[in-house]
Order: sequence, then structure tokens, then C-alpha cells
Amino acid sequence: MKIGVIGAGAIIQAAHLPAYRSAGYPVQAIYDHDDAVARKVAADFQIPHLCSSLEELLADPKVGVVDIAVPPQFQPAIARSAMAAGKHMLCQKPLALSYAEARALVEEAAQAKRKMAVNQQMRWDPMIRATKKLLDDRVLGQALNCTLEESVYTDWFQWTWIPLSDRLDLLLHSIHYFDSLRYLFGEPEWVFSAIDRYPGQKEVGETRSLTCLRFPGGVLAHVSVHHNNWAGDEFVTWRVEGNEAIIRGDFGHLRNYPRGEPDVLEYRRRQDDGWNRTAFTEKWFPDAFAGPMGSLLESIRTCHDPLTSGRDNLKTLALVLAAYRSVDEKRAVAPEEIVASSR
Repeated sequence: MKIGVIGAGAIIQAAHLPAYRSAGYPVQAIYDHDDAVARKVAADFQIPHLCSSLEELLADPKVGVVDIAVPPQFQPAIARSAMAAGKHMLCQKPLALSYAEARALVEEAAQAKRKMAVNQQMRWDPMIRATKKLLDDRVLGQALNCTLEESVYTDWFQWTWIPLSDRLDLLLHSIHYFDSLRYLFGEPEWVFSAIDRYPGQKEVGETRSLTCLRFPGGVLAHVSVHHNNWAGDEFVTWRVEGNEAIIRGDFGHLRNYPRGEPDVLEYRRRQDDGWNRTAFTEKWFPDAFAGPMGSLLESIRTCHDPLTSGRDNLKTLALVLAAYRSVDEKRAVAPEEIVASSR
């Protein structure tokens, strides 16, 4: 089954297409409203069919699945056109700007018998995968605490639309962290967030956030994100503590973005004399981007749901929207409140 790519922006060039090429996923066609950019990307990645319109791409009988890589306000309409054309879909996060719209898309895809996945590729990041295995193998015993701390400088103006968004970090960035925490620890009981802007920033939305979450079994998670580190000592650290072992690590994806560097993970059990280091060769950017598309392609072949299905991603979106409600109401909010209020 061949892939049609809708959108030829920076993330497509830096991550999606390099990952698909490495994984051997065949890309048949590409379309972008900027024909010059699409033409260059088609040449750079030897994509056979350069389309002059969305309709032309969706009419290509060789295209069985589309990778929709556009800003979220445009995604629902394109997804509906793809369903009508009989295509399976990899959508970007957030699936939609409201829970009701996202749920409608998921239900419509099910009615059309089309598979829908969301590109929450951090689940395939080597650090997250290694943490998942250590948790599943019960190396940590009972998981207790998880901390992700990020202090970086992010130039949001490399994207034209993101600085204009009134919701920035939680919805467009930390949504990856929330989704990965769900993947590791299950559905959170509640979330409590505080957000703010940086003095003098030109971006409309928040560029600082602090979030606490409680998961079943008593796991407490803490996510702290700051996008205005001007000092040059950027870091994204990771720590998971259990009663039998501790994981500590450093994410490499934002060093020399978007090329990044490999993650570094160490773990130590009670009986160990020192830390055990896990060496990674693959990186989040671009390698993990093969994961959601591969899972989608496999789901089409086997008729099972992809790991990051649209229906699963509704829970991630509900969590993010619960975090914003927490900000507005200054209290802990259960994601179920978002689901209930949209019925």
C-alpha cells in the first residue's frame, strides 16, 4: 500500500520522509499548496507523482493511505475528503482543536471503514521504548514517580502558524509527553497544570508550563517545560523511580534540532553496584516517525487497530484539554470531565 503525503513543510522534510525512506515505506505522491516547495521535496525524495491539487492526490488509485501534515485547523476537512476517497489516514496531533470535532472524525472514519492513526511518534522514541520494557518486565517493582524536565530555546517562528496559536505548549508540544505518559502508566486520574508566557514574547500562547498528574497505582508524574532558555545549557531530562529500581535519562531530540542526538538512558536496581547504561543508535528524529505509519500499515493488513489509533488519541486530547481546564479553574481535573461535557 503506497503513501500520499499532504503537506511538504519542514517536519515532512526533516522527519517523515527520511523515516519512511529508511523503513522502506513507498511514497507515491505529494501535494502542497506551495507548488515550488512540493516540487523540490518530490525531487529530493524521488516521489513519483507531484500533484497540483488535493483532489488529484486523492484520486490516485495507487495511494492507499495519506499522511496529512497540515496545521490542525485544516486537518478535519482534509481527513473527511480522504475518507470520502476511500483512503486510510495518518493525522497529526492534535487531531482537532476540540474534543467534539475529534470524536466526530473518529466516528466518521469508523463508519467509512477507514483506519485512522495519529502521529504521536514519541511512543517509538528509544528512551520511551526502553522505559516501557523495564516497566513491563517489572524491573522497577512498583512504579512511583516520573519526572520530565525541559528547558530549551524554541524558535516557534520557523512555523508560520504556531506563534499565532492561543494554545501553544500543552496542545502543540507537551501533548507528546502526555501521550507517552499514558502509554507507560495508563489513564491518569487527574491533571493539574499552570501555564504562562515569557516576558516580552511575541508568541500568543503559553511558552512555560508545569503539570502534575496522578496515575492508577499511585504513580505521580511531573512535567516542567520552558521554551525560552537563552543560556545555551538546554536539556530534557527523564527520571522514573520505583521501589526496586530507578531510571534516569536524557532526551537528545532537541539538541541540534531537528537532527537531534541519541537518547541516553541508565537504570540501577537495588542489588546493582552502579548504573547500567543502555546505548541507542536510533533517535526520535527521524527514526521514531516510522512507528505510527508502520503501525497504521500493519493495522490495515491485519484489521487490528494501530497503536496510536484515533480512538486511543481521544484520551490524549481529553487529557490536554483537562490540563487547560485546570489552568482556567485552578484545580485538578479528571479527563473524564472533558468527555462528559462534550456528550
